[in-house]
Amino acid sequence: MRVALSWLAEHVELPAAVSTEEIDAAFVRMGLEVEGIRRVGDDLHGPLLIGAVLEIEELAEFKKPIRYCQVRVGPEQVRGIVCGATNFDVGDRVVVALPGAVLPGGFQIGARKTYGHLSDGMICSARELDIGADAAGILVLPADTPVGADAAAVLGLTDTVVQLAITPDRGYCLSVRGLARELALGLRSPFRDPAAAVTLLPDGPAPYDVRVQDASGCDRFVAAVVEGLDPTRPSPLWMVRRLTTAGVRSISLAVDVTNYVMLELGQPMHAFDRDRVHGPIVVRRGAAGERVQTLDGAVRRVDPEDLLITDDSGPIGLAAVMGGLSTEIVDATDAVLLEAAHWDPVTVSRSARRHRLISEASKRFERGVDPEMTRVAVARAAALLVEYGGGRVVPGVIDVDHRLPRLPILLDADLPAQVAGVAYSPGTVTEALADIGCAVEGGATLAVLPPSWRPDLIDPADLCEEVVRVEGYDAVP
Repeated sequence: MRVALSWLAEHVELPAAVSTEEIDAAFVRMGLEVEGIRRVGDDLHGPLLIGAVLEIEELAEFKKPIRYCQVRVGPEQVRGIVCGATNFDVGDRVVVALPGAVLPGGFQIGARKTYGHLSDGMICSARELDIGADAAGILVLPADTPVGADAAAVLGLTDTVVQLAITPDRGYCLSVRGLARELALGLRSPFRDPAAAVTLLPDGPAPYDVRVQDASGCDRFVAAVVEGLDPTRPSPLWMVRRLTTAGVRSISLAVDVTNYVMLELGQPMHAFDRDRVHGPIVVRRGAAGERVQTLDGAVRRVDPEDLLITDDSGPIGLAAVMGGLSTEIVDATDAVLLEAAHWDPVTVSRSARRHRLISEASKRFERGVDPEMTRVAVARAAALLVEYGGGRVVPGVIDVDHRLPRLPILLDADLPAQVAGVAYSPGTVTEALADIGCAVEGGATLAVLPPSWRPDLIDPADLCEEVVRVEGYDAVP
């Protein structure tokens, strides 16, 4: 799991001037392996400014599109720049690297004569700034971006990136929410849960017909519809930057939003093109002879043990592993059906390996995902699509919930001390378990209800291990 420290800092009150060594030590104290901490953007130097395009002269005498642009980069500062991209117009805000700047990869910018004009800098693409994959088009910024401002500061081009190896029993740490919780605990700092800031969609008539025929494989299925999206709207730059830092490629606003929410909350999601879904959605096991074409283009023979998402046309997704090609988001998509579900980890693991298709979604589901995040994730994704895609939420939300209640674990309050050989008081035990999200009641014998994001806590030994972890392994003789 790779994440920007600035993203974690939105949910952890970091001590002033905290060092990377202290961040590393805090994660290690919580039992997480830090593979590396590195700075990004430190190879970016020199003047990199926000510019406004004043004039564009088309140089028609050349075989390929070439433009000579006048760009204002500050008061009384106008630069003439030759550019081969055509995706921007007069009035657009762009990023300008002036002579003397050095871009990621050591690319030095200088004034040079080309195509019969002196090019006094360069208008930059997202790839040239290392914040996206689009090398053919210029990065066009919102119209209110201040001209002459430092582009590195505006775009957040410098940051610290933490990379961690997440063990199978700590699936909740495959998210900013989980890692921020652990970092806050390791630093003994306040934690701000991103899920708490989400306003859930109100109950109402279901906007789509969903039937779950296999509750053992899918004990919760939540969905909502967002329509009226502007398919031409791009993903916001801050989102693209965070996805790129995490190693996720930006695709389109709807897809990027679902990936962003997965990284933020740990809940994998899928967005269907609503107008390409036919009839009710049915969650069921596979049938003999069925096939599904997944988003990677492969046609896969379905096993009877596979969980499927289907409509009247047949399978439209290999549940918890990969969506189907027939209902994928396309350039013209203006209405989406957002889905977030809680799938059986064993079934997901077997399907992913059977089809040799290990996805970011399957990695999380087979480790255990917080079932409480299904409705939160749908609401979060819907809000982002409304804000950045201009859509509107169709009233009502689908929430098919077949979950069984979790029972508390009975724990002798003296057991952690007996196991570790450390004199933990009953109060210390109670506080340590509460710190990781458990609900704790009782005195000499504690009734401990683990939090929804910790399916790995199933017996007293697991709880003892958590007490030792929170109180510090270094205290164990």
